Amino acid sequence: MDNKIILTGIKPTGMPHLGNYVGALKPLIAQSQTHKTFVFIADLHALNSIHNPAEIKRHTYEIAALLIALGLNTDNAILFRQSDIDAVYKLNTFLMNITPKGLMNRAHSYKAMLEKNAALGDDPDNGVNMGLYTYPILMSADILLYNSDIVPVGADQKQHVEFARDIAEYFNRTYGDVFKLPEPQIGRDNGLIPGLDGRKMSKSYDNTIPLFAPENELKKKIMRIITDSKLPTDVKNPDESTIFLLYRHFASDNEIAHMRELFEKGQIGYGDAKKMLFEKINSVLAAPREKYEYLMSHTAELDKILADGATRADVVANKTIERVRHAMLG
Repeated sequence: MDNKIILTGIKPTGMPHLGNYVGALKPLIAQSQTHKTFVFIADLHALNSIHNPAEIKRHTYEIAALLIALGLNTDNAILFRQSDIDAVYKLNTFLMNITPKGLMNRAHSYKAMLEKNAALGDDPDNGVNMGLYTYPILMSADILLYNSDIVPVGADQKQHVEFARDIAEYFNRTYGDVFKLPEPQIGRDNGLIPGLDGRKMSKSYDNTIPLFAPENELKKKIMRIITDSKLPTDVKNPDESTIFLLYRHFASDNEIAHMRELFEKGQIGYGDAKKMLFEKINSVLAAPREKYEYLMSHTAELDKILADGATRADVVANKTIERVRHAMLG
């Protein structure tokens, strides 16, 4: 992967949680230290569900501040707002004219809406706007515009990259070899990232721990983790404990082994284990949280970083558009 171009998009729809950090953000920060990476904040995609411009703007700043605070290497990683790149609108239009409708009918997000409406007895397309329906085309424009080789995604998002490949192949068969065929990179299986109730951490379950929650809120959230009724002296299976399963993503190997031993030998109660979890997560995130809070109160610095990133991304995007324009319009 030494010379591969990596692309990642993050939709600004609210503060990411610890599950997002473990599954996507932490690997992204690591990759940015060594690989050329395009990281765009997908504010155009957010328009499907958020119709308040102030909210989108705030969430965009949150994502930018969060990435910088976590240590994104902006020498290797080009961080920018999706909407700042005029070429993405153009490529989206060009790709609209090569993409079969049947492909869009198979999109997971659209099919989920159809199933939801069927279950409610509503009109099949109730709540479906064209932004949602053609979401995969805009996503494909994002992926193809920057000559991406690798697109890290969760297993449930693999279809986005597959659609980009399909659309690129339709285009190349019609107009000649213009686009690379990107490859999905499915994240390493980190196991279940449990929420407060033991289910997968998800905003839809309202069981999340916001990544940069203030210290007091972080502690309150962790102390609310649901546990069983075992006593401190009872033997406990750490692999069935939300506390341990979260702890292992922030602690060192020695610290993980120590907590495992305490659980398996009945030498710790859940209250003390929660305190250990809080102290470890807080120690890892305290400095990034402080930097995040600084950047959120100095958004002019974020504007400069995003503008610089857009300038760098534009160079690549405009070359792609010229190739596409020449292929399609002569």
